[in-house]
Amino acid sequence: MFEKLEKTLDQFLEVGIPGNDCIVCLDGEVIYRKQRGFSDREKQTPMTGKEHYSIFSCSKPITCAAALQLWEKGLFDLDDELCKYMPEFTDMKVAGHGGLVPAKNRIKIKHLFTMSAGFNYDCSSPSIKKCWQETEGKCPTREVMKYLAKEPLGFEPGEKWKYSLCHDVLAAFVEVVSGMKFNDYVTKNIFEPLGMTHSTYLLPADQFKNENMATQYLCIEGKTDPVYFENFAIGNQYNPFRFGSEYASGGAGCVSTVEDYIRFLNAMCKGDVILKKDTVTMMTTNRLDEKTVVDFDLPGYAYGLGVRCPKDTENVLQDAGWDGAAGAYLSFDAKRKLTLYYGQFVRGNIPAWALRMALYKNVREDLGI
Repeated sequence: MFEKLEKTLDQFLEVGIPGNDCIVCLDGEVIYRKQRGFSDREKQTPMTGKEHYSIFSCSKPITCAAALQLWEKGLFDLDDELCKYMPEFTDMKVAGHGGLVPAKNRIKIKHLFTMSAGFNYDCSSPSIKKCWQETEGKCPTREVMKYLAKEPLGFEPGEKWKYSLCHDVLAAFVEVVSGMKFNDYVTKNIFEPLGMTHSTYLLPADQFKNENMATQYLCIEGKTDPVYFENFAIGNQYNPFRFGSEYASGGAGCVSTVEDYIRFLNAMCKGDVILKKDTVTMMTTNRLDEKTVVDFDLPGYAYGLGVRCPKDTENVLQDAGWDGAAGAYLSFDAKRKLTLYYGQFVRGNIPAWALRMALYKNVREDLGI
């Protein structure tokens, strides 16, 4: 039944991915699940389906869902200014050709969701380095933002889409609004209710090389080798986006499994589980207008509240989702009750990036829907 999907998954190994794992559900029921290759190529350890992964940017939809739970409770409005909750973002500066100038626009909460707040993805900025030094490597999530706010914005809030630390700031915002540490909030309100028992945003550093963790690889100029980031300026040597031992990166810090993540996607697809159906619809509806400058190229897709989404209702691509730097890929199609999650553990393999974008289409074609 899954000839096209199987062919694509085989191709991942052909372009240098040591192993992968893919699961597909229809109306919450598993209709496909298979692993290929090795979780550790050097040790020839076969994939078992129980591997734990750093999922990097696949963390983002969970973070956005957590924040939207608080929105459903009426604890903030998307048009609220961020400085109402986090005063350090009151008087921001914007870097331009003429130097630093005061920002004309205030950052709003919706700008965090839509990657349009003006931040960048410089994980070694002077302010973040200073935070790491002054907190002795702890970098508590909320505290980091007081340092990040000292960095200039790259553009006026609301005028551009740029991949950035927006969802890290959103995680700290969740702490402020909920009164809980971000990882504690997500654990109580998403992971535990869904039975995601192997997921966390704060895996202890000594657990990144435990027997359940898939070995992480980096592909440079076509050569794929095991890697950890021992020469990174700050933070966790296995995840450079986790700045310190107490930093829960909403944008890239989650460690999870394929079986855990599909539970999250099925809940999103069903609706009225962790988020109301109307909220999921809002999350997966294009939020970028024609005036917004966008620096991503995903043909057929736009961007909603933390996920790629169809540009319009007539588009053949009707799934929402995102992907991660080490290869994880998620897709959920609420109309067809179709969910897909793909797990791998290689950064920098460009041919594999292209293959990921075919997975949802493969499944639709294989099922004839």
